[in-house]
Amino acid sequence: MVQDYSKYTPEDFKVWKLLYERLMPHLPGAAVPEYLEGIRRVNFVADRIPNFDETNRLLASWTGWELEVVPGLIPDKDFFELLANKRFPASTWLRKLSELDYLEEPDMFHDVFGHVPLLTNEHLVSYLQELSKIALRHIDDPYAIELLSRIYWFTVEFGLIQTHDGLRIYGAGILSSKGETWYSLNDPKPARHPFDVTHILDTPFRKDEYQKEYFIIEGFDQLSACIPELDRVLNEKVSAKD
Repeated sequence: MVQDYSKYTPEDFKVWKLLYERLMPHLPGAAVPEYLEGIRRVNFVADRIPNFDETNRLLASWTGWELEVVPGLIPDKDFFELLANKRFPASTWLRKLSELDYLEEPDMFHDVFGHVPLLTNEHLVSYLQELSKIALRHIDDPYAIELLSRIYWFTVEFGLIQTHDGLRIYGAGILSSKGETWYSLNDPKPARHPFDVTHILDTPFRKDEYQKEYFIIEGFDQLSACIPELDRVLNEKVSAKD
């Protein structure tokens, strides 16, 4: 599949612009600085839907990664094989104006605006690649894949990070949501835990509401460094279940 840029409609450009301009004023002081630097590195702007050919050239120059066009959600095996080969799956369709605030399935704005800027971060992409290699070794075990989906969810999608300037967001599911951007940092209701592999693997999640729990890393190197522990704890849990 390829991105057919000629098929984007005026409504598509309006949706991208509205979402971009609605979120960007809230991200300084909320998003991790590496994300904001990533926006600059991949040249995202309000007035233009990203062109994947251009984005791929820029991504490749930073980390060697590229976007792979997919129709939407794809099977776990296909998803992890792409990540293991430095290719991030991204849809090319954009939500409608009537769907600005909630979608059941991630669209291009989530996939691209949320994820791509941090694909310029070496520690994060190393973590993605190594996590995917573990997943592929367990791809026929639904229990193991469920546990791995939890750590992906609470890091890549809904992760928080402690910086010198305070708590910040790096999870794409938060960064592509104006409401959860504020909620994740400021609302007193959700629990905010230190990053802990075993705790995360033991924590189910829901997709249809703001998170009740978040996990905080101390730096992106903590993600890439946790891979041996993740592999060990996952194997222990799988063996105990069997």
